[in-house]
This record gives sequence, C-alpha cells and structure tokens, in this order.
Amino acid sequence: MNSTKFLKVYDNLNSKFHYLGEIMDELIKKGAVELSRLIKNGETSSEEVVKAHLKRIKEVNPEINAITISLEESALELAIKSDNASKEEKARPLHGVPFTIKENIDFEGLPTTDGLPFFAEEFPPKNAPIVDRMLSAGAIPIGRTNLPEMGLRLDTDNPLRGRTFNPWNKKLTPGGSSGGEAAAIATGMSPIGLGNDVGGSLRNPAYCCGISSIKPTVGRVPGVHSGAMENIGLIAPFLTDGPMARKVEDIKTGLSILAGRHIDDPNSVDVPLEGKMPEKFKAALVKEIDGIELPPATVREIEEAGKILSENGWDVEEVQAPELDKVFEMWGVILVEGGMELAPKELFKPETAAYLDRWSETFSHINLSMDEKFTERFRLRKVWSNFLNEYQVCIGPTWCNLPWPIDTDLDPKLGNDALKKSFYFIAPANGLGLPAVALATGVSDGIPTGIQIYADLFRDDLALLAAEIIEKEKPCPSPINPN
Repeated sequence: MNSTKFLKVYDNLNSKFHYLGEIMDELIKKGAVELSRLIKNGETSSEEVVKAHLKRIKEVNPEINAITISLEESALELAIKSDNASKEEKARPLHGVPFTIKENIDFEGLPTTDGLPFFAEEFPPKNAPIVDRMLSAGAIPIGRTNLPEMGLRLDTDNPLRGRTFNPWNKKLTPGGSSGGEAAAIATGMSPIGLGNDVGGSLRNPAYCCGISSIKPTVGRVPGVHSGAMENIGLIAPFLTDGPMARKVEDIKTGLSILAGRHIDDPNSVDVPLEGKMPEKFKAALVKEIDGIELPPATVREIEEAGKILSENGWDVEEVQAPELDKVFEMWGVILVEGGMELAPKELFKPETAAYLDRWSETFSHINLSMDEKFTERFRLRKVWSNFLNEYQVCIGPTWCNLPWPIDTDLDPKLGNDALKKSFYFIAPANGLGLPAVALATGVSDGIPTGIQIYADLFRDDLALLAAEIIEKEKPCPSPINPN
C-alpha cells in the first residue's frame, strides 16, 4: 500500500472513530424509547448504547454514588446478544436499551439489601415480576441503585452503601427513597429505571433531581418483594412500583411494560391503559394550600403548565384541593402503624431510628381504630373521585418546599415541618391509590423545578396526556454533569 493510499485509509478510520465517540456522547442524552428506535433502525447498536452508559457510570458515579453495583460484564454480553437477535426480538419496545434497578426490588443473583447491612446477603429466589417484564421487553440491566434504610427517608443515605448526592447541588438532598435511581437518570448513567412509592418515593427524587416519574394507580403494577418488604401488610394499598425516566414517552412505555396482573400479587389487576376520553378536557390548578406558602418558582411552573394546557384547548381553573389535611393524616397514621415496623429499629442507624420515632409522634394525636381509619380512607377516596370526575387532572406542587439540605429530615427542630411540607401534596396518591406524574419543567437558581399531575383511579393515561402536552413546551432539563 503506497503512503498516499495509507493516509487516506487512516484518515477514514480516524474520522469513523471520532464520529463513534461523538455518538457515544450523544447516546446518554437520549431517552429509552428513542434509543430503542435507533437500535431497531440500525443507526446504532445495543453494544454502543450499553458501552456509552457504562462509560458514563465510570465517569460520574464516583462523584454522586447513585449506582451501587455496575453490571458491566453481563450487560455487555446481553448487548451483543441483542445485536444478534432476530427481527421479531428486535421489535420489542425496549430492545437493547439499558435500565437500572433500585436495591429493594428483587433481582436474582444480587442481594435485595433495602440499604441495611443486615440484608446484605439477602438473595431473592427469583426476579420481581417488573424486572422480568423489563427483560421480556428487551431491556438490559446495567446496575443497581441506592436508597435510604428500608426506603423510609426523604434522603438517600445508608450504612451499607453510603450517601447518594444530588447532582445539581451536593449540599441538597436527592430525595428518597428512589434517590439513587433519580440521580443516575439525571446524569445520563441510565435512560430508565425501576423504583417504588409508598410516600412519594418515585416522585420525591424525580422532583429533587430534575427528571420525571409516574406513581401508577395501586394495583396496575404488581408489587412482589422478598425480605422485609414482603411483609408490607397494612400499607399494601399505599405501595406501588413504577418507572422513572427523563421523558414522558419513556415512563408511558415503561408503565405499559410493567402493568398487568401477576399471580403473586393478589392486589394486582388487568385494567386497560387507556380509558374513554372526555368531550372536553378540564384541569384544576392548585396554586395555594392553606397554611403553606409555596415557593414562587413552583407557583410559576404550575401557572405555566395551566397556560400550556389552556392554549391546547383545555379549560383550566384555580381551585383548592379537597381535604388535604385529612388525607395527609389518614395516610400518615396508617403508614406509621403498618410501615414503620418492617424491620426492627435496632437495624437502623440511631439517628434514623430517632427520626422514625418523631415521625410516629406526628400522628400520635389521631385516636382512631383501624376500622375508623379505613372508613375515613374510603370517604376521602369518594371525595377525590368526585373532584377528579369534574377535573380530568389536578396540577399542583410535588413538594410544597424546595429541595432542602442533606439530613434536614433528621434535624429534631426542623425535620417534622420539612417533612409535612414535602409530603402534603404527595400523600393523596398513596393514601387514596391515585396515579400521579412528577414532571420536571425547568430550573430556578440552579435547582430543578417541576409539577405534579393527579388523575382519577386507573386514569393514569390522563395524567400522562397532560404531562406530554406540557413537556413539549417545557422539556426535561437533564441529563447534566454533576456539580
């Protein structure tokens, strides 16, 4: 080969490799559904996508500690298999796309730790149904993600895996309990992931880290867990697993994959993902909550969301959400009775155990029998069903406060007040089983902002529809490089 011809070949190769590097960088910015389309169309490969995200994990995770276990070897093997798959297999909704799994969701071969050293060797006998469904959809597990002890805090820190940092500002909480998932997705280490929600644990971290999530209607997604989470008892009507991502189309697709009855969860049901559409769409805006001053940035985002829906033909009205104080108390008192004893307090750090005691004290004035508590829950469900029959969606804050500094929830002087503000508009989804979307809509003073969208039972589609419309005008502000 003469020198001129060799140089041309070298230049071509160098250009190709440089171009591949650019693709690798761009791949982490794309959503799960888009990545699947690119793989199906031959514009990239599963191997390239997985390598891009593994590279991102190595670059970013040491700074924020969101990924607890990287599944590099198995993920690459599965990616190569995906690229050699049949045409029929490649038609699957998330074929060749990586995803992450919260460490309280069963994944065969790895421990379901719940963030506690006591469960560090708690190996589940099989995958959770939602993991199997993601695998059947062609997705590739790429890592496990961090959570607080037993998922019982709004911060993500535990004695087994350490602290996860908010990638926007390491002095602020990333939220909890799916804080590892949110931080991983917000930084491009994963395009989509699995978490769960008994008190906002999908929506809290989505809000704090600038991504989106949906807490589905209870029963739509089967929740089957081993270990301590197997004994959820009274709080079963509050808990549901669900997807987290940066884009609404991804959480919508994720929900369609995860949904459906499973024999191991008697509360799970088969209900169509889409219901009858109304002749006229109507949205309620909650800009004011009695006794709580919402952050100006949050009010602005709610107003802008209402304006976008109005411009798209929706009737929009400012309202007061019904009986939030009663919903908060009902949810809290049942949660305390049924959820705080999932594991002995001796297994927790002393400061966490003290926090749980204070949380219990918050609701100690409510003297109701269990029958009375569930009767009240039924009454409030009817109140909100009537409300969400008049308005197809209700748009308000996710938190009634900005993301607060790390460990604020552990502060005996500030914790309970911060907790109440954080949970006040979160509680209806869990206490009443309602679907709710946490939607990232912007950034204010270097902190992500967003809204929450409620819909009636099994009308997850309406909440997602409103989210899709708003997202077109206000796209997700992540992924980002951690600060």
